[in-house]
Order: sequence, then structure tokens, then C-alpha cells
Amino acid sequence: MYKRQGYASSYDIPVWSSQNNKLNETNSNQNENYDDNAPTNSSQTYDDNAPISQNKVNNTKQVNSNNTSVTNETNNVSENVLNTDSVNVNAEAMSGEALDTSEAVTNNPLNLTCGGAILIEQNTGKVIYDYNIHEKLRPASVTKVMTILLIMEALDSGRISLTDKVSCSENASNMGGSQIWLDTTEELTVDEMLKAICLQSANDCSVAMAEYLEGSEQAFVEKMNQRAKELGMNDTTFKNCHGIDEDGHLTSAYDIAIMSRELLKNHPQITNYTTIYMDSLRGGKSELVNTNKLVRNYEGCTGLKTGSTSVALFNLSASATRNGLSLIAVVMRGETSSVRFAEARQLLDYGFNNYQYKELGKANDVVGLANIEKGLESSVEAVLGNDAGVVIKKSNDTNITQNVEIFNNISAPVTKGQKVGELTFTLDGNEIAKVDLISNADVPKYSFFTMTKRVFEDWFTLLRST
Repeated sequence: MYKRQGYASSYDIPVWSSQNNKLNETNSNQNENYDDNAPTNSSQTYDDNAPISQNKVNNTKQVNSNNTSVTNETNNVSENVLNTDSVNVNAEAMSGEALDTSEAVTNNPLNLTCGGAILIEQNTGKVIYDYNIHEKLRPASVTKVMTILLIMEALDSGRISLTDKVSCSENASNMGGSQIWLDTTEELTVDEMLKAICLQSANDCSVAMAEYLEGSEQAFVEKMNQRAKELGMNDTTFKNCHGIDEDGHLTSAYDIAIMSRELLKNHPQITNYTTIYMDSLRGGKSELVNTNKLVRNYEGCTGLKTGSTSVALFNLSASATRNGLSLIAVVMRGETSSVRFAEARQLLDYGFNNYQYKELGKANDVVGLANIEKGLESSVEAVLGNDAGVVIKKSNDTNITQNVEIFNNISAPVTKGQKVGELTFTLDGNEIAKVDLISNADVPKYSFFTMTKRVFEDWFTLLRST
């Protein structure tokens, strides 16, 4: 598979079948544009984080099934097949590493009308489309991507479990905006809270989870801002955990892409919630309908989160995967709900029409042998330290070569995971990816004690086999 010839070798890249994803390919007769939580049989604009009185719904505290009718509107989006350069990427971006904008399209060939937008590849963090990506805007309920991220990190760390029961404070029950009408007398599991946040964009559940995790919403918001700083979200300041308009509560399309990628890449189980279109709580009494309508009518959609208020207008972080290519499209300040879904669709289709993700290698793939001096073993397997892949144009999938460099003069002791070389991939002479080669095992240093121990181990093994 990996052929080493001195320090250079050719690499046979498997050719994945390309697809011609037309903009109107997927359910063209079902490209509905919905307002997030529009009241039944109503065409009025609904703000998913607006005060209850503004939303013109019954604000009496009760369990509401919230059955919502939908209005079909066909998106007439023309196909755009654009001739842009290939996109080169590093092997695997780490948390907190800036997104790579070096080869992003910046002249807005799709003629987007929103306030800011971005398209990135999820695995690599490569920016494909850049439109006002650092403009600081109000995120509305897309704020909840960070809320969900902190919940998932708490789950993965073992701090909480999906079956934990979470109570509702008076503060949480009085949030208003999009909600499931939590009552102070009831408890829901973390699983149910996540479902309500991901589908219904429930403000009350977001606050209840914030208080459960950190004791107060204010303390939770401090954690949100701390995590944003760690991730390199320099355009972001959170003032709350739900996204209701508040002075200074701002972020950018770029920063939303960062936290969306962190959530999807490192906590893929979140798609068990974000891909649900309809569900219910409280024994079927409370119906949930996903505010992200792409979940139902866009092929490969994996999420993620909508948000809208009368001030923020209409926002969306949309994600989808096709044929190994995972994309995240962020649209901020769309004039209408229809615009945000249509322009997110345009971005995703642009990516799928023009690009592909080529897998170059998997973590722990054996590349060669590293010679070890003064060790109990004379060599150790050199393996890929992590996955390697590249985003390139569909028409530019040949002439990828690899260069294997395994360090000389490696002396024992060697620990498993220690860097012993590098594997570099190039396309037409340009570096497109680099990944560390690491030791696949420990190699103790040669000594009288270790040699004596090895002789006795070999002798014991020989006796058992006779």
C-alpha cells in the first residue's frame, strides 16, 4: 500500500466514484422553506427567540403539543458549476486551530444576499467559500451549538449521563421564546433535554441544562466564553446560553463554523438528535418538529441548528455528508427563513458539485519500519499518527504522490506513540497533506537486566511449547 523507495514513493490513491449533485437533484418537489416555529395555518414570520407575546401564541403555562402545519415553497435555485482551483489541506486540524482560508472562494460567485456565510469541509477545517465570514452578527438560537457542545463534553467526560433527571427552575420556566413549556414541578432526562434543544430549539431546556451543569446560567455562559476562546472563536462574545437578543451577544459565520465542526467531528453521536425530523416528549403529549427543514428534504443532511429573531433575522448552521465529503454551511442574517435555507442549500450544493474528499490513510496504518539502536528490538513499525485526507476538485484526483521519511539514528528507549518520521503527500508538486509517523510499540533499551529478562521469557515460552 505504502511503497518506500529511499525517501520517496508513489502512492496509489483509490478513485472514489464522483457524483453529479445538481442543485435541484434532491426532492426538488419538496424544497420547503419554513419559518422556524410558525403557528398553525399562519404565514407570518416567527422569531424563534422572540418574546412569547410577539410570537402570538398562548403564553399560559401548560404542556403544549405544538402541532405545527407546514407551508410548501419550492426553491428555484439555479445550478452553478464554477471553475475554481483545487483545495489543499493538512492531514488533521486540531481543536483550537484556525480554519484554513488560504484557497477559499471570496468573490461571492453564488450571489448570496445574507449578512455573512461560510462553507467548510468538516474533517479538515478547510474553508471553501468565504463571504463576510468575520462580520460580527447576532446568532439567535445558533448560540445553542455551544450549549450543546458543552453538554456533549460533559457526557463524554462522565460528569453527567443521558439518564440523569434535570429539574426546571423558575428562571428556566419563564424564558419565553421557543420552548416546550417546562414546569417547575417536572423533571426531564438529559436525553429528553437534548432532544428538545436540538429539535425545538427550547430556551427553557437550554437554561435548565446550564443550571444543572454549572449551578447558574451566568456560570455556564462563562464556560461558553472560555470554550470559545480555546477554540479560537475570536469574533464571539456570549451573553446567554439560548440566543435571545442581548447587547454584545455576537459571533460570526467563521466562529459558528468552528464550534459546529468541533461538535460534529468530536461528538458525532449528536447526529442521533440533529437528524430527527419529528419526535415527541411526555408520553407523546408534546410533539417536536425540527426547526431545520433541510433534515427532511436535503440528501445527507446531518444537522445542525437554526436561529432567528426580529433583530438577528434568520441564521442557520447546516451540515451534510455525501460520499465521504462532510460539509458545514453557515448562513447569517438572511432576510427571510426561505433565504437562509435556500442559500445554505446553494453553499452545500456548490461544495458537493465541485469537490471531493480523498482519504489518504487511516490512523495506525503501517507505513514501514524504523531502525532502533541499542534496543531489545532492532526495529519497530512506523504507523500513521492520525487520519490523513485532502479536499480536491473532482477533476483533479490524479498525480498524488507520497514521500516517506523515517528518521535515522533513533536510540532506545522508544515509547509507543513517539514520532519516528513524517509522511508527506503532494499533488502536482505541491504539498497537500502531512502526517506524523509514530512508533507502534515500546522498545526498551538494551541492558544486562533487560537481556536477562528476555532470555528467561524466551526459555519459559520454549518449555511450555514442548
